[in-house]
Amino acid sequence: MTSQGEFWDQRYREPGFAFGETPNAFLAAQRSMFKPGMRALVPGDGEGRNGVWLAELGLNVTTVDASAIGVHKANMLAAERGVTIDAQQSDLTTWQWPTAAFDVVASIYLHFPPEIRARMHAQMLMALKPCGHLVLEGYTPRQLAHRFAGSVGGPTDRGMLFEPNDLKGDFAGADILRLEEMEVTLDEGSRHRGRSSVVRLLARLPEHP
Repeated sequence: MTSQGEFWDQRYREPGFAFGETPNAFLAAQRSMFKPGMRALVPGDGEGRNGVWLAELGLNVTTVDASAIGVHKANMLAAERGVTIDAQQSDLTTWQWPTAAFDVVASIYLHFPPEIRARMHAQMLMALKPCGHLVLEGYTPRQLAHRFAGSVGGPTDRGMLFEPNDLKGDFAGADILRLEEMEVTLDEGSRHRGRSSVVRLLARLPEHP
């Protein structure tokens, strides 16, 4: 059985950057929230497009990905942009998640099997400092119809896709500032393209949980 690291190594061996070199649009739209010196965690950042962008804004960035090739390419991208990131290779299900360590957690198209999704989302909240922000974008089950019509992106397993109510439940311990499903046209490298159904979440950990 192919591990997550092996699966993504195969994907990232392809020429170029699978999801492009520019940040996710929803993450970039939160730019005014990010201040130099903040600590940011980007789990599942692959080839580094989102973590490197945050580092360019002056944040201290940790990224974690199962793919050794993805981590290598993330470090190369950071070097090209003149910034540094702490890019770690690890399986997020066994990684030692820090507690109350980050001002920002950015989860961009990071999908887990349903039996561990809530636990992994809880880890993201635990990693935030009080008043820290979570930025999340992922695919909804409606994406399967878009894939059938020719769009590219997202798991083929319906159980790994997000309903807004799934996220509302998983992040009930946070103040949900924005939660909406949207139809967008993605142009993120070769692997996120075309009409897509996404859910976007912006949440803040209370000062006193």
